[in-house]
Amino acid sequence: MSSLFEKRKVVVVGDLMLDVYTMGVVKRISPEAPVAILRVDEESERPGGSGNAMLNLCSLGMEVIAIGRIGDDLYGRHLKGILFEEGVDTQGIVTQEGFQTPVKKRMIADNQQLLRVDYEKPQPLDSALEKELIAQLSEILEGASVVAISDYAKGFLTSSFLASLIEMANERSIPTIVDPKDLDFTKYQGATLIKPNQSEAYGASRLALYEPLNNVAAKLLKETAIETLMVTRSKEGISLFSRTAPQQDFPVSHVHEVKDVTGAGDTVLAVISAALANQMTLEKGVRLANLAAGMAIERLGCARISLAELERAFQISSQVEMLR
Repeated sequence: MSSLFEKRKVVVVGDLMLDVYTMGVVKRISPEAPVAILRVDEESERPGGSGNAMLNLCSLGMEVIAIGRIGDDLYGRHLKGILFEEGVDTQGIVTQEGFQTPVKKRMIADNQQLLRVDYEKPQPLDSALEKELIAQLSEILEGASVVAISDYAKGFLTSSFLASLIEMANERSIPTIVDPKDLDFTKYQGATLIKPNQSEAYGASRLALYEPLNNVAAKLLKETAIETLMVTRSKEGISLFSRTAPQQDFPVSHVHEVKDVTGAGDTVLAVISAALANQMTLEKGVRLANLAAGMAIERLGCARISLAELERAFQISSQVEMLR
C-alpha cells in the first residue's frame, strides 16, 4: 500500500525531559528495610515530554524542528544529543543557566515499575531566552505544516511566548495543536485544537464531574476561542467537539492489554500532527491516533510507533470495518 504520510515539516514546542529506565530483577527483600532489592541488568535513556512526541514524529517520517529548553547539565546535553542523533533539528533548544533538566528515573523489574524518582524544579523561561526564541519564530515557522505544542507544566511555555507563537502560526495559516497540562486553557487562546484527557478537561472547565462532557466542552470552546476540542477518554476512545458541528465519538477498536500508559498522549499528539500536516481530515487523524495509542500502551515506557506499524494496523482496521 502507498504510504499514509508524506514527509512534512512539523515544529514541536514544549517541555523537554529525560526518561531513565533502570531494568533488573528482584529476588529478595532488603535486610535493612521492608523493600525490594533491584539487581540492575541495564539502564537506558530516552527523551521524554515533548521529546517523545518528536521521536514519534521522526518514526512517522516527518521533518522535526524542536523548540525547547534544557539546563546546563549532563542530562540536558545527553537529551539534546539523543534528539540530534535521531535527526531532530535541535537549533531551537536553548540552555538556561540555573535550570535543572527534568529527569524521571523508573526502576523496573519483570516489566513492572517499582518506583519512579523525579528530579525537577519547574521555573519560568528566562525572559532573555524568551525574547531570543520569539525573534527566531519567523524563520523557524517558514515552510512548517503544523505546530505541535506539548505542555508538561515545567515553566517553559509562558503565556507571552505561547501568545506570540500561536499568533504567528495563525498569520501563516499553520495549524497549532496543543497537548495541555496547565488547567488554565486560556493561555492557549486561538489555537486550532486542544487535546486534553477527560480529567484535564473537567479540571480546566471547573465544572463538577456529574456534568455531561458536552457541557464541559462547550465551556472550554467558548473560553479559549479554539476551533476544536479533542478529549481522550482512555478505554472510551476519543471525542471531538467544535462550535459548528455535533459531538463525534471514536471508540477504540478493541480492548488492549495495558502494560504502560507512559507517553501515550505524546503518541496521539504526534499522529494527529502528522495527519493534519498531510492535510488529512481530522476524523481520519483521530482513527489513526486511536490505533497508535492502543499499540503504545501495550509496550513498556515511551513507545515509538513506526509508520509501517501504523499503516499495517490501519489496513487491518479498515478491512474489519468493511466486514461489519
